[in-house]
Amino acid sequence: MQTHTATRIEIIIESPALRALTRELDRAAVKGYTVLPVLGGEGRSGPWTAAGEVGSAGGMVAVLTMVAPERAESVLDSVFEVVSRHIGLVSVSECRVVRPERV
Repeated sequence: MQTHTATRIEIIIESPALRALTRELDRAAVKGYTVLPVLGGEGRSGPWTAAGEVGSAGGMVAVLTMVAPERAESVLDSVFEVVSRHIGLVSVSECRVVRPERV
């Protein structure tokens, strides 16, 4: 099976910022993304967990997307304004996809 290079962008951000982040992804014409709950982790402030939270206001989400490599920088520029104002992180990696028309 033939595969094609894509750029995977993973953003972990506070739940209340999700709407602003997905709005920027839409403006950047990202063809699709997936939102996943984040159950816990550890960062500069130490370990944390979503257990015991009432509602999602204190939680985190992971937003995953894949784009054509030549579009990665412009997508990152689009979302950076949102990400830079919130707790979270962004990772970027190369990946292989089997349906390049979807990225």
